[in-house]
Amino acid sequence: MSPGRVHRLFEERTLLPARVDGVLRVPVEFLDGTEPLPALRGTLIVLGDNGLTDDEAVRWMLTHDDAMGTTPVAALRANRKAEVRRAAQALL
Repeated sequence: MSPGRVHRLFEERTLLPARVDGVLRVPVEFLDGTEPLPALRGTLIVLGDNGLTDDEAVRWMLTHDDAMGTTPVAALRANRKAEVRRAAQALL
């Protein structure tokens, strides 16, 4: 994937980067092969609409949630999109 496409995906909130040692990196959990996880964009938009910064959204997606029994991104991978988005909306 070209750097230009990656930056477009960031702007569209299809992907979000994590800053590691000052370098922007995309968590591998956010990818389905070489493409963004299909259910990720809507969830990232909900998180942004609820006031989370990009860093907070990435952290939330990768942090174990007791109610889900896994991380939100793992729940998305398990086709539990509605559950993840309900939890994201409840973060207000």
